[in-house]
Amino acid sequence: MTLIKEISSQETFILRHPVLRKGKPIETCIFEGDDLQTTHHFGLFDNSDLIGIISLFFKTNPIFAENLQAQIRGMAIAQAHQKKGYGESLFKHCEAYCISNEFHLIWFNARVAAVGFYKKMGYKVKGNSFEIPDVGKHYLMYKKI
Repeated sequence: MTLIKEISSQETFILRHPVLRKGKPIETCIFEGDDLQTTHHFGLFDNSDLIGIISLFFKTNPIFAENLQAQIRGMAIAQAHQKKGYGESLFKHCEAYCISNEFHLIWFNARVAAVGFYKKMGYKVKGNSFEIPDVGKHYLMYKKI
């Protein structure tokens, strides 16, 4: 049985490190704003095992006109549990949270390999690809909610 609940920023490192920052120092798992009161980290548990994470930041991107915006960062699913719908479950959890808190837009920087996944959930690409140093090529994606 799976369960999504709020976790601490440090608890995200269990998956942020091997999935998103493999081979890099553990310090690269610390994101600016991780410990702000307005930031929320959610973990997806299969029984007691943490198998997925996602972080939701109250952050405005000036490219968008909407007043209340949330940025998603650090979504990761454990290797053995990928392609089973868990990433979609985490995104839907964040969307529900944003709707209930009256946010108007969700945005994030998507790795090129994941763009198709996000498009299936109704997110759109804005602009051209860009490079995030030491991480790779990304696209800005968004959805009005």
